[in-house]
Amino acid sequence: MTDIASSPPRPSALQEGREIAVTLIVALILATLFRIVLFQPFTIPSSSMEPGLVTGDYIVVSKYAYGWSTASLPFNPPMRPGRLLGREARRGDVVVFRLPRDPEQVWIKRVVGLPGDTVQVRGGQVFVNGAAVRQTRMDIVADHDAPQRTVQRVRERLADGRTYVTYDGGPGLPGDDTPLRRVPAGHYLMMGDNRDNSLDSRWSPQIGVGLLPAENIVGRAEIVLASWKPGASLWKPWTWLKLQGRRFLVRIR
Repeated sequence: MTDIASSPPRPSALQEGREIAVTLIVALILATLFRIVLFQPFTIPSSSMEPGLVTGDYIVVSKYAYGWSTASLPFNPPMRPGRLLGREARRGDVVVFRLPRDPEQVWIKRVVGLPGDTVQVRGGQVFVNGAAVRQTRMDIVADHDAPQRTVQRVRERLADGRTYVTYDGGPGLPGDDTPLRRVPAGHYLMMGDNRDNSLDSRWSPQIGVGLLPAENIVGRAEIVLASWKPGASLWKPWTWLKLQGRRFLVRIR
């Protein structure tokens, strides 16, 4: 006589609910750890980093590029200063950071001065440790976010060969000439690529950024995943397809 194996008992609705809850909790924990330790997305809210970054860009920031600090954590909890496994940013990096005067605000600028550097802007040209950052003037274009405004594209080349493009709104504008400043230890001097439309380290911390403490850095901007036109919103599904063309998977330089 052949034995017929009995079917295993079906889990109860309570057991299924518990399994689903555990799965969701584990997934949430893993996603949170991924966001804290590795990468975090941000949306560009202003025009200060044009032309490389424009309003509506959805970018990914590397959290481990410079080590971790309280600024890397959600809600910026009060903990001891400094960075865990800290590494110095490179001149030319595009960095996301918490604004020193209001850590709830997250800004993005380019590293121009490293600790120990002297930096000055003369006639719209940046000088680092007495040497001019080489500029190649390009064409006159319409500002991406304000087409009624014309700007000149200027390619800047750093001593290590890295290049990026900035906007110049014309001569004699605020920020085109600054005093010589020495960057103290543990700080960086930051500037926006849209040079005449950026509050940055050229201005005092009460107005712009001032000199940025290293512990305020969230991470390094790596890539533009996608970009949405003004007016698009997560809460307005009918605007989700208002995408800006040619801004998919763009590496941030």
